[in-house]
Amino acid sequence: MNVLIACEVSGIVRDAFRDKGHNAWSCDILPSDDPFAHHFCGDVMDLIAMKEWYFNATKWDLMIAHPPCTYLCNSGVRWLHEREGRWDDMRKGAEFFKELLNAPIPKICIENPIMHRYAKEIIGKGQDQIIQPWQHGHGETKATCLWLKNLPLLTPSDVVEGREGRIHKLPPSKDRGHLRSITYRGIARAFANQWGDI
Repeated sequence: MNVLIACEVSGIVRDAFRDKGHNAWSCDILPSDDPFAHHFCGDVMDLIAMKEWYFNATKWDLMIAHPPCTYLCNSGVRWLHEREGRWDDMRKGAEFFKELLNAPIPKICIENPIMHRYAKEIIGKGQDQIIQPWQHGHGETKATCLWLKNLPLLTPSDVVEGREGRIHKLPPSKDRGHLRSITYRGIARAFANQWGDI
């Protein structure tokens, strides 16, 4: 199966699918954390629009996307009212999210934190499912929403004890946003195991 992992630099989801034998590629405007990875550095919408590329694929069968959540997430909604320019940034972010959701790819999952109502109104729908890391082998909490197209709900793969909010407690740093955005390996494996053979 040809799998596109959009807006990913860590390669964790991409590699989970490659480990299962799929032709999986990540794409982001930033280079991959792994310089030798199967990664396209550029605009994912340009990649989706290409008819032929060097990825040994003629079409994408599945896309899992992690678009930026800075202006869409409920935890930051107050800044829309307090910082100039945030409404325009939010609209651009929501339109990009909607563009990914409506991409001409048969199966799509878009992952984001809990979203505020203004973004949902632009996108046109709320999430289909909320998952937690502790359902997939990590004793932590981090509500993760999934918007699904032609995919079944993700079922818990390894429920464990522990409910620590480690990601939420990360101290301020220049890497905080990047660290908070990395997909848990257990969730990545669940994506590959449950959706890789559909």
